[in-house]
Amino acid sequence: MPEQDAAARPRPAATVMLLRPARSGTAAGGRVASDRSDGPMEVLLMRRVRSMGFAPGAYVFPGGGVDGRDADGGLPWTGPSPEEWARTLGTDVRTARALVCAAVRETFEETGVLLAGEPERAGEPAITLDTASEEWERDRLGLIDRSRSFTEVLSGRGLVLRSEWLRAWSRWITPRAQPRRYDTWFFAAELPPGQTSRDVGGEADLTAWTDPSLVASEWEAGRMPMLPPTVVTCAELAGCRTLEGVRKARRDIVPFEPDIREVDGQIRVVAPDGVDYPLPKPGAAP
Repeated sequence: MPEQDAAARPRPAATVMLLRPARSGTAAGGRVASDRSDGPMEVLLMRRVRSMGFAPGAYVFPGGGVDGRDADGGLPWTGPSPEEWARTLGTDVRTARALVCAAVRETFEETGVLLAGEPERAGEPAITLDTASEEWERDRLGLIDRSRSFTEVLSGRGLVLRSEWLRAWSRWITPRAQPRRYDTWFFAAELPPGQTSRDVGGEADLTAWTDPSLVASEWEAGRMPMLPPTVVTCAELAGCRTLEGVRKARRDIVPFEPDIREVDGQIRVVAPDGVDYPLPKPGAAP
């Protein structure tokens, strides 16, 4: 069909559902006092500023498009190899390496949370990294303006990307009818002990740790506008109930492109579970 032939090519992207135990009290600096994995959990959501061309005003997970340097084979790395990630994600090795790097890089750029550690401690619990220092902030800003690569940032500090802290979750492709399209791999990751998220990215005017089981009702009431993949993913997280449930969840990473069809006289986006959502406005995309 002509409209299919003219469809924009989706850009590869990665997004991360950053998770932590629900607060039962806080330690100094706002850190979570409990590390229970069998209790309630929270997910980090960010509200995009209304001036953004993509999903203005929507609540999203940290993430973004793949950068050309994300596929750098020199990136220090522990956990599953790029070859293993390629099998999990259903891609070639170069793309898998780029997606994992983009997931970790974008999370750091937008939240200050860094899924990295020292190589000699790769098999041990996470060390505490203070990424709020002036030196780290210069590195973070250098990543945003592309004056520094992620490989340079980690290598210069003797750190390695901890790919074992990521869990592949799903893959969503923006419908063909949308002018801006993304092929987005979703990952889950737990907030490393001792780290805190910060409002640093500039693309969001609010960040909030949220009970994923409350997201659907807030979205339906119009208090938390978001795109269908975010709503569906929060519902899936709510179904897991705990961090341990997320760890044990069986996930098949297959590409899903939502259907756009007429439902009760309105054009809607139909998700994998059959639930339909309003069609995003131009400029917004899953």
